[in-house]
Amino acid sequence: MSVSKEQLIDFIYDEVRMLDEGRYDEWLALWLKDGHYWMPLDYKQTDPLNVTSLMYEDLFMLKLRVERLNGARTFSQKPKSRCHHVIQRPYVDEMDEAAGTFVTTTFMHYVETRLDEQTLLALTARHELALVDGKLRIANKRVDILNSDAAFRNIQLLP
Repeated sequence: MSVSKEQLIDFIYDEVRMLDEGRYDEWLALWLKDGHYWMPLDYKQTDPLNVTSLMYEDLFMLKLRVERLNGARTFSQKPKSRCHHVIQRPYVDEMDEAAGTFVTTTFMHYVETRLDEQTLLALTARHELALVDGKLRIANKRVDILNSDAAFRNIQLLP
C-alpha cells in the first residue's frame, strides 16, 4: 500500500483532534509498542537518555499517563485539564515507501487550561511514522518547546 502526502498530513490532524477531544485511548492505539514520546529540556538537545528531558516516555509510561487522565480518582484533575492545538499544515520531510517510514514536522501553538490557569506554548512536533499492516503508526514523537529554557508550570496533557 502506498501512502500519499495528504494521508500523512491528515494523520497528524487526526492525532491532534484526538488529543484536543480527550480521546486518549484512541490516541494510544496509534503508537507502535516500542515508540517513544520525547520532550527535550534543552533547545537542540540530541540525547534523550543521558541528558535530562521534560518527558521521555515509552508506551508503558504513556498508558500510565492516560490512566491518570481518565481516572475518576485523580484529584489533581478535578476539574480536568483541557487543551487545544493550533497547528500549521504539517510538512512531510521524508517518505521512504519501500521501508514504510515517514517523517513530518509540524509547528503549533498549544494551549492548556484548568480552572483559572492557562498555559500557551509554541512547539515543534516531529513525527516518525511507520506503515504497519496497512495503517500508519507513531514510531516516535519529539516535541520541542520554543522557549524550553523558561520555567513552566506542570504540563498535564500531551502537546
